[in-house]
Amino acid sequence: MRFSKEFIGETLGTFILVLFGCGSVAVSVLFNAHQGLMQIALAWGIGVTLAIYLTRHLSCAHLNPAVTIAMLLSKRMKANKVLTYILGQFLGAILAGFAIYLLFGASISAYESAHSIVRGSAESVQTAKMFGEFYSVQDSTAVVSMPLAIAAEAFGTFILLLMIFALTEGCNVGRPDDALAPLFIGLTVTSIICLIAPLTQAGLNPARDFAPRMVAWIFGWGNATFPDSSGGFFFVYILGPILGGAIATLFFVYVIEPAMKRSSGKCDCNG
Repeated sequence: MRFSKEFIGETLGTFILVLFGCGSVAVSVLFNAHQGLMQIALAWGIGVTLAIYLTRHLSCAHLNPAVTIAMLLSKRMKANKVLTYILGQFLGAILAGFAIYLLFGASISAYESAHSIVRGSAESVQTAKMFGEFYSVQDSTAVVSMPLAIAAEAFGTFILLLMIFALTEGCNVGRPDDALAPLFIGLTVTSIICLIAPLTQAGLNPARDFAPRMVAWIFGWGNATFPDSSGGFFFVYILGPILGGAIATLFFVYVIEPAMKRSSGKCDCNG
Protein backbone atom coordinates (compact mmCIF):
# COMPACT_ATOMS: atom_id res chain seq x y z
CA MET A 1 0.00 0.00 0.00
CA ARG A 2 1.33 3.38 -1.00
CA PHE A 3 0.39 5.03 2.28
CA SER A 4 0.86 2.04 4.57
CA LYS A 5 2.56 4.13 7.28
CA GLU A 6 -0.39 6.52 7.46
CA PHE A 7 -2.90 3.65 7.38
CA ILE A 8 -1.17 1.89 10.27
CA GLY A 9 -0.99 5.13 12.26
CA GLU A 10 -4.66 6.01 11.83
CA THR A 11 -5.80 2.44 12.51
CA LEU A 12 -3.71 2.06 15.66
CA GLY A 13 -4.42 5.54 16.97
CA THR A 14 -8.18 5.29 16.49
CA PHE A 15 -8.14 1.84 18.06
CA ILE A 16 -6.51 3.22 21.22
CA LEU A 17 -8.82 6.24 21.33
CA VAL A 18 -12.02 4.18 21.02
CA LEU A 19 -10.77 1.35 23.25
CA PHE A 20 -10.10 3.66 26.19
CA GLY A 21 -13.08 5.93 25.51
CA CYS A 22 -15.82 3.38 24.87
CA GLY A 23 -14.19 1.12 27.45
CA SER A 24 -14.70 3.82 30.08
CA VAL A 25 -18.39 3.98 29.18
CA ALA A 26 -18.63 0.19 29.37
CA VAL A 27 -17.11 -0.09 32.85
CA SER A 28 -19.29 2.80 34.02
CA VAL A 29 -22.49 1.12 32.83
CA LEU A 30 -21.57 -2.42 33.88
CA PHE A 31 -19.68 -1.87 37.12
CA ASN A 32 -20.58 1.67 38.17
CA ALA A 33 -16.83 2.28 38.03
CA HIS A 34 -17.08 6.03 37.44
CA GLN A 35 -19.00 8.40 39.68
CA GLY A 36 -19.50 11.27 37.27
CA LEU A 37 -19.23 12.62 33.76
CA MET A 38 -15.85 14.21 34.42
CA GLN A 39 -14.21 10.83 35.01
CA ILE A 40 -15.49 9.43 31.72
CA ALA A 41 -14.55 12.65 29.92
CA LEU A 42 -11.02 12.44 31.33
CA ALA A 43 -10.72 8.84 30.14
CA TRP A 44 -11.65 9.99 26.63
CA GLY A 45 -9.20 12.88 26.84
CA ILE A 46 -6.39 10.63 28.04
CA GLY A 47 -7.20 8.16 25.26
CA VAL A 48 -6.95 10.93 22.66
CA THR A 49 -3.67 12.19 24.12
CA LEU A 50 -2.04 8.76 24.24
CA ALA A 51 -3.26 7.90 20.74
CA ILE A 52 -1.72 11.07 19.30
CA TYR A 53 1.59 10.52 21.07
CA LEU A 54 1.66 6.92 19.87
CA THR A 55 0.96 7.53 16.20
CA ARG A 56 1.73 11.06 15.10
CA HIS A 57 5.12 9.96 13.75
CA LEU A 58 3.31 7.46 11.51
CA SER A 59 0.43 9.66 10.39
CA CYS A 60 -0.66 13.14 11.39
CA ALA A 61 -2.84 11.48 14.06
CA HIS A 62 -6.18 12.78 12.81
CA LEU A 63 -8.05 9.78 14.29
CA ASN A 64 -11.33 11.31 13.14
CA PRO A 65 -12.86 11.70 9.65
CA ALA A 66 -14.09 15.18 10.58
CA VAL A 67 -10.49 16.19 11.30
CA THR A 68 -9.24 14.63 8.06
CA ILE A 69 -11.87 16.44 5.99
CA ALA A 70 -11.07 19.71 7.78
CA MET A 71 -7.37 19.28 7.04
CA LEU A 72 -8.19 18.65 3.39
CA LEU A 73 -10.35 21.77 3.20
CA SER A 74 -7.60 23.84 4.83
CA LYS A 75 -5.06 22.42 2.34
CA ARG A 76 -3.02 20.93 5.15
CA MET A 77 -3.15 17.49 3.56
CA LYS A 78 -3.31 16.06 0.04
CA ALA A 79 -6.55 14.67 -1.37
CA ASN A 80 -4.93 11.37 -2.33
CA LYS A 81 -4.37 10.54 1.35
CA VAL A 82 -7.93 11.11 2.53
CA LEU A 83 -9.29 7.63 1.77
CA THR A 84 -6.29 5.97 3.45
CA TYR A 85 -6.83 8.01 6.60
CA ILE A 86 -10.59 7.46 6.79
CA LEU A 87 -10.36 3.72 6.10
CA GLY A 88 -7.76 3.42 8.84
CA GLN A 89 -9.95 5.35 11.26
CA PHE A 90 -12.99 3.16 10.65
CA LEU A 91 -10.95 -0.03 10.85
CA GLY A 92 -9.35 1.03 14.13
CA ALA A 93 -12.71 1.97 15.62
CA ILE A 94 -14.43 -1.29 14.65
CA LEU A 95 -11.50 -3.34 15.98
CA ALA A 96 -11.79 -1.46 19.27
CA GLY A 97 -15.52 -2.23 19.33
CA PHE A 98 -14.79 -5.93 18.89
CA ALA A 99 -12.11 -5.79 21.60
CA ILE A 100 -14.57 -4.21 24.05
CA TYR A 101 -17.17 -6.87 23.31
CA LEU A 102 -14.61 -9.64 23.76
CA LEU A 103 -13.57 -8.16 27.10
CA PHE A 104 -17.03 -7.45 28.45
CA GLY A 105 -19.42 -9.66 26.45
CA ALA A 106 -20.07 -12.03 29.35
CA SER A 107 -20.52 -9.12 31.75
CA ILE A 108 -22.95 -7.44 29.35
CA SER A 109 -25.05 -10.62 29.21
CA ALA A 110 -25.04 -10.84 33.01
CA TYR A 111 -26.04 -7.18 33.30
CA GLU A 112 -28.90 -7.68 30.85
CA SER A 113 -30.10 -10.72 32.77
CA ALA A 114 -29.92 -8.93 36.12
CA HIS A 115 -31.87 -5.94 34.79
CA SER A 116 -34.36 -7.94 32.65
CA ILE A 117 -33.12 -6.34 29.45
CA VAL A 118 -33.85 -8.19 26.22
CA ARG A 119 -31.10 -7.46 23.73
CA GLY A 120 -32.57 -5.82 20.64
CA SER A 121 -35.50 -4.29 22.52
CA ALA A 122 -35.87 -0.56 23.04
CA GLU A 123 -34.61 -0.96 26.61
CA SER A 124 -31.35 -2.52 25.38
CA VAL A 125 -30.13 0.94 24.37
CA GLN A 126 -28.94 1.04 28.00
CA THR A 127 -26.19 -1.37 27.00
CA ALA A 128 -25.88 -0.46 23.31
CA LYS A 129 -24.74 3.03 24.38
CA MET A 130 -21.43 1.45 25.37
CA PHE A 131 -20.74 1.27 21.64
CA GLY A 132 -22.69 3.99 19.78
CA GLU A 133 -24.31 7.24 20.92
CA PHE A 134 -28.01 7.87 21.40
CA TYR A 135 -29.15 11.46 21.72
CA SER A 136 -32.83 10.47 21.97
CA VAL A 137 -32.39 8.45 25.17
CA GLN A 138 -30.29 10.77 27.31
CA ASP A 139 -31.17 11.89 30.81
CA SER A 140 -34.87 12.72 30.97
CA THR A 141 -34.01 16.20 32.28
CA ALA A 142 -32.35 17.01 28.94
CA VAL A 143 -34.76 17.98 26.17
CA VAL A 144 -32.99 17.06 22.93
CA SER A 145 -34.57 17.32 19.48
CA MET A 146 -32.77 16.14 16.37
CA PRO A 147 -31.94 19.71 15.24
CA LEU A 148 -30.51 20.48 18.68
CA ALA A 149 -28.51 17.24 18.66
CA ILE A 150 -27.07 18.06 15.21
CA ALA A 151 -26.20 21.56 16.38
CA ALA A 152 -24.58 20.24 19.58
CA GLU A 153 -22.39 17.76 17.69
CA ALA A 154 -21.48 20.37 15.09
CA PHE A 155 -20.67 22.95 17.75
CA GLY A 156 -18.56 20.52 19.77
CA THR A 157 -16.59 19.53 16.69
CA PHE A 158 -16.25 23.19 15.70
CA ILE A 159 -14.56 23.91 19.04
CA LEU A 160 -12.38 20.82 18.73
CA LEU A 161 -11.10 21.75 15.25
CA LEU A 162 -10.64 25.38 16.21
CA MET A 163 -8.39 24.31 19.08
CA ILE A 164 -6.50 21.78 16.94
CA PHE A 165 -5.74 24.46 14.37
CA ALA A 166 -4.73 26.96 17.05
CA LEU A 167 -2.54 24.45 18.90
CA THR A 168 -0.67 23.38 15.77
CA GLU A 169 -0.51 26.56 13.68
CA GLY A 170 3.03 27.91 13.46
CA CYS A 171 1.98 31.56 13.37
CA ASN A 172 0.21 31.27 16.74
CA VAL A 173 2.87 32.46 19.17
CA GLY A 174 0.64 31.46 22.08
CA ARG A 175 0.57 27.77 21.22
CA PRO A 176 2.31 25.29 23.52
CA ASP A 177 5.44 23.38 22.58
CA ASP A 178 4.79 20.71 19.96
CA ALA A 179 5.47 18.01 22.57
CA LEU A 180 2.59 19.32 24.69
CA ALA A 181 0.02 19.88 21.93
CA PRO A 182 -1.46 16.34 22.23
CA LEU A 183 -2.07 16.92 25.94
CA PHE A 184 -4.00 20.12 25.27
CA ILE A 185 -5.99 18.47 22.48
CA GLY A 186 -6.94 15.72 24.93
CA LEU A 187 -8.00 18.32 27.51
CA THR A 188 -10.07 20.02 24.82
CA VAL A 189 -11.90 16.74 24.18
CA THR A 190 -12.48 16.32 27.92
CA SER A 191 -13.93 19.81 28.22
CA ILE A 192 -16.20 19.42 25.20
CA ILE A 193 -17.53 16.09 26.50
CA CYS A 194 -18.36 17.72 29.83
CA LEU A 195 -20.43 20.30 27.94
CA ILE A 196 -22.06 18.24 25.17
CA ALA A 197 -22.38 14.70 26.56
CA PRO A 198 -25.59 15.34 28.56
CA LEU A 199 -27.26 16.12 25.22
CA THR A 200 -25.75 13.65 22.75
CA GLN A 201 -23.05 11.59 24.53
CA ALA A 202 -20.59 13.80 22.58
CA GLY A 203 -19.56 11.73 19.58
CA LEU A 204 -17.57 14.41 17.70
CA ASN A 205 -16.18 11.67 15.47
CA PRO A 206 -18.07 9.71 12.76
CA ALA A 207 -15.71 6.74 12.99
CA ARG A 208 -15.98 6.57 16.78
CA ASP A 209 -19.79 6.37 16.51
CA PHE A 210 -20.55 4.33 13.41
CA ALA A 211 -17.92 1.58 13.67
CA PRO A 212 -18.62 0.49 17.28
CA ARG A 213 -22.36 0.91 16.59
CA MET A 214 -21.99 -1.72 13.86
CA VAL A 215 -20.31 -4.04 16.38
CA ALA A 216 -23.41 -3.75 18.58
CA TRP A 217 -25.59 -4.48 15.56
CA ILE A 218 -23.52 -7.58 14.73
CA PHE A 219 -23.81 -8.92 18.29
CA GLY A 220 -27.58 -8.81 18.51
CA TRP A 221 -28.78 -5.32 19.35
CA GLY A 222 -30.41 -5.15 15.91
CA ASN A 223 -32.88 -2.30 15.45
CA ALA A 224 -32.02 -0.91 18.89
CA THR A 225 -28.69 0.09 17.38
CA PHE A 226 -30.51 2.54 15.11
CA PRO A 227 -33.52 3.61 17.21
CA ASP A 228 -34.25 6.79 15.27
CA SER A 229 -36.26 5.85 12.18
CA SER A 230 -35.64 9.27 10.63
CA GLY A 231 -31.90 8.67 10.28
CA GLY A 232 -30.87 10.66 13.32
CA PHE A 233 -27.69 8.68 13.85
CA PHE A 234 -26.43 9.77 10.41
CA PHE A 235 -27.44 13.42 10.65
CA VAL A 236 -26.35 13.83 14.27
CA TYR A 237 -23.21 11.71 14.55
CA ILE A 238 -21.81 11.70 11.01
CA LEU A 239 -23.04 14.81 9.25
CA GLY A 240 -23.03 17.04 12.34
CA PRO A 241 -19.31 16.60 13.16
CA ILE A 242 -18.30 16.93 9.50
CA LEU A 243 -20.26 20.18 9.16
CA GLY A 244 -18.86 21.52 12.43
CA GLY A 245 -15.31 20.72 11.37
CA ALA A 246 -15.82 22.31 7.95
CA ILE A 247 -17.20 25.51 9.48
CA ALA A 248 -14.28 25.65 11.93
CA THR A 249 -11.89 25.31 8.98
CA LEU A 250 -13.43 28.24 7.13
CA PHE A 251 -13.49 30.35 10.28
CA PHE A 252 -9.86 29.62 11.10
CA VAL A 253 -8.48 29.92 7.56
CA TYR A 254 -10.33 33.12 6.64
CA VAL A 255 -10.61 34.91 10.00
CA ILE A 256 -8.28 33.64 12.73
CA GLU A 257 -5.20 32.67 10.71
CA PRO A 258 -4.99 35.97 8.77
CA ALA A 259 -5.37 37.88 12.03
CA MET A 260 -2.53 35.84 13.56
CA LYS A 261 -0.29 36.47 10.57
CA ARG A 262 -0.96 40.22 10.72
CA SER A 263 0.16 40.29 14.35
CA SER A 264 3.76 40.86 15.31
CA GLY A 265 5.89 37.99 16.53
CA LYS A 266 5.68 39.35 20.07
CA CYS A 267 2.35 39.27 21.86
CA ASP A 268 1.74 42.77 23.17
CA CYS A 269 -1.18 42.62 25.60
CA ASN A 270 -0.66 46.12 26.98
CA GLY A 271 -1.89 47.89 23.85
